[in-house]
Amino acid sequence: MIISPPFLPPIDADSTKEDPLMEALDKMTDSSGLYPVAFDRRWHTGLHLVPWNDRSLPVRAIADGEVVAYRVCQHPIADTAGNQNTNAGFVLLKHTTDTGENRTLTFYSLYMHLLDLNTMTHDGMQPPPINEPHSMPEWLRWDSGGPVSGEGKKVRRKDILGYTGQCQDRWQLHFEIFMAPGDFDAYFGETQLGNQEVATPRGGDCWGHSYYVIPANQNFHAQPPGVEADKLRGIKFPAQQSGQNEQPLYVEVYFQKGDKYTNVWSVAADGSRTLLTDEPAVESEFEYDMYKRASALYPTCPSDGYEMLRFGRILSKPETLPPAPDQETSTAPNLRKTWYCIPFANGQQGYIDISKPAITRLSDADFPFFAGWRKIQASTAPVDQNGLWDLDKLKGVVRAAVGDVELPGTDLMGEPQTSQQKSDAMRYYVIDPDHEAVRKLLRGFICEAPSEWDSANLDACYRHLLNEGEHFECRQDAYNRFLDFVRKLHFWDKTGLPAGGKVWFFHPLAFIRHFRRCGWLSKDELSQIYAESKYASVGKTGAEYKERYRIDLNKVLRKYSLNNSMRGSHFFGQCAVESFYMMVVRESSTPIANAIKKNHPSIMPELNGYLRSPPANEADVAYFKKLYEGRLNLANTDGGDGVKFRGRGFKKLTGRFNYSEYWVYRGWLDAKSYDHAWFANKKNGKPLPGPQINNPEIAGNDTYACVDTAGFFCVRYLVARVSDRGVEREISGAVTKIVNRYDTASPPLRWKETQDANNILGDFA
Repeated sequence: MIISPPFLPPIDADSTKEDPLMEALDKMTDSSGLYPVAFDRRWHTGLHLVPWNDRSLPVRAIADGEVVAYRVCQHPIADTAGNQNTNAGFVLLKHTTDTGENRTLTFYSLYMHLLDLNTMTHDGMQPPPINEPHSMPEWLRWDSGGPVSGEGKKVRRKDILGYTGQCQDRWQLHFEIFMAPGDFDAYFGETQLGNQEVATPRGGDCWGHSYYVIPANQNFHAQPPGVEADKLRGIKFPAQQSGQNEQPLYVEVYFQKGDKYTNVWSVAADGSRTLLTDEPAVESEFEYDMYKRASALYPTCPSDGYEMLRFGRILSKPETLPPAPDQETSTAPNLRKTWYCIPFANGQQGYIDISKPAITRLSDADFPFFAGWRKIQASTAPVDQNGLWDLDKLKGVVRAAVGDVELPGTDLMGEPQTSQQKSDAMRYYVIDPDHEAVRKLLRGFICEAPSEWDSANLDACYRHLLNEGEHFECRQDAYNRFLDFVRKLHFWDKTGLPAGGKVWFFHPLAFIRHFRRCGWLSKDELSQIYAESKYASVGKTGAEYKERYRIDLNKVLRKYSLNNSMRGSHFFGQCAVESFYMMVVRESSTPIANAIKKNHPSIMPELNGYLRSPPANEADVAYFKKLYEGRLNLANTDGGDGVKFRGRGFKKLTGRFNYSEYWVYRGWLDAKSYDHAWFANKKNGKPLPGPQINNPEIAGNDTYACVDTAGFFCVRYLVARVSDRGVEREISGAVTKIVNRYDTASPPLRWKETQDANNILGDFA
């Protein structure tokens, strides 16, 4: 899933924020239009965004999508007083993508109050020419004559949809994200949204931040058992404090540019939470060092250990490390033991083994309640009999979630009586600078509510305004004019969605920020990486190769956190050359393009053992013998090693030494079964016996191993440390020197493919 916000303002490249672009969007939020309650206490299921002082900043599609409905206006429409101060232009998009294996997500995004064509021309806000990437489509440049159905039109993420318009003289974009009931149930039925009792999920759907629920009275150690001179198997564990947590803990862990960040909340008996970390606890370089840690601490299978260090559990199948023993006092060894340094009380932090069965392990994929997500059903929403938000009911929800945010004696407004007083009290409660906890809580509300753009809901929404003491009391004509004005903004009958029903709304920026952590590439998204012409030139199609590897590619990118835009762009830029656009995962003994066209034996699957002669023709393997046979720098010490350990996988794992390192990493080879310097340590003038690897073809035949060898290379040689510096020519060159320093001809191509990948994965048009 690739998603970005509707505005793409310039950001500080040196920002230390986890997501500086979303930080910039938060600052565009207009307090006159917060989610999910308006200041007249009606549902406000979107957000008003104002692009600072730059109205020329285009409104862009947040993801690839299908146009459901739209309206392009030549002029503004008039309000009830006859003032032409409201823009009725809008675009409604439907997005279908994946967040994991068999995890399809369908949602809608609405961009309302897009500027009319006349004002665009008058104010000089003309979009780029149509033939430029991400420019505004032709159909959005002409008056549509009212709301119309999309009729199969498509847009790409970052395409310009228009510019910010007005609503009753206020410049703003009204922006919504919602899901239809069936789509919502299908997706969130597989999560833990709404569950107060959470459990470690059985499946492999895991992304974003990791979360741990630690029961009360767990033992925290000053250092893990077995530490000597602050080190355990060569890995440093600085001394901390020992003790027990008196209350349960909610722990959040995430990684950013190599560092590990930890937030911790203690949980009181009434469910209220106290943050123990005013700022996240930081372990510098932890992520960059994880391969080294995994190799030292999990010698049976460092690959499984790497996942334990990142996720607190093993996602790859099959698992090699046995499950952690059920009882802490068990005499069975726990090969999954994973020591995390976690604050457990004010001013105290210590080490705890997060592999223990008593600890619950979750991720952002689960939408746990303690991460702020709350399902607000229509039947239990904090509203009154008129469907208006009730302040006392909202305060009850807030009190149950975060405690009482109001200090004694601060409610100076008294008990609200009139409708206006109730609205003023709601407004004060939500925007009070001291009530940040309220606004943060509201961001996590996922609300079942009617759409304000559906005429079938019009009377139910507003008819109370005719009641005694309300705005239109005894003013039926004025009420009718008001309804006529509102109807001019409606469009629901063009969407194909049921009239008069309810849908599920999200705080749109919270939704985007959350799913930007996912990074899973759908079939359509991956299809955009690498031009189709690369495949057509050799008589192939991109889908043939991309779909072969897509699931395992996503798993590997997730495992090594190569699925953000910077790291991913460099990964795909390098793999374009190393694997010839995923088409060649076994080193070819003949020119690559010709080998692909003719399905040369050297690049075909090795289904009957690894390629060798006999039975293969000598001509098909002669290249490998000449290039690799007897190469001690590759540890090819036995006859036939040159052919046996030729390049395989996305990164072309090459040489007996590198194969042995990967085999040990995956737990396929016992690291104690051979001398790791067998090629240098000689006996009777000959190298010592080397590791026995009888099935090297796995590195090319098995789709997961094929991609994982590249991820293994990236963490082994710290490619991410360089990639994290940005997507620039110089940085691409530095990555290339790590990946293949001997290839002096390809850096320009690697840089171009990195740029092309970043155009798809990155945020800026």
